[in-house]
Amino acid sequence: MIKNIFDKAVSEEIIGRINKLNANTQPLWGKMAVGQMMAHCCVTYEYVYDNKYPQPNAVMKWFIKLMAKNTVVGEKPYPKNIRTGPDFIIKDNKDFAFEKQRLVVFINKTQELGEAHFDGKTSHSFGVLSKQQWNTMFYKHLDHHLSQFGV
Repeated sequence: MIKNIFDKAVSEEIIGRINKLNANTQPLWGKMAVGQMMAHCCVTYEYVYDNKYPQPNAVMKWFIKLMAKNTVVGEKPYPKNIRTGPDFIIKDNKDFAFEKQRLVVFINKTQELGEAHFDGKTSHSFGVLSKQQWNTMFYKHLDHHLSQFGV
């Protein structure tokens, strides 16, 4: 069962897990350092709040929806070491404290806007999503990577 990230208590629980991390926390699997993981998790929110990434063209959007949408917005947990989209690949070292602060701001902003704001909102890659699909995408991604780092 996917928890509701739009619920303040759930957002606070996620932020509590984030606060258990530090710049030296090592992953249980995968190659990302903890600062890179924080930056990686911010990409989902950058798609929503920043105009940082160009929209995929119609063909690419169709392909992304076909190949990734059900994995991203479906309730089945992500497997370890699942491949990710190019925008989500963080190659540079990232400042943990800075990325952590950005992620917490994004989580709080999303929770404050609430599920009604997202219900029927068009996503960067998947078209129109329901509030449940937005919730699943946000929560499942965060939960996956926080579990990756043992929190």
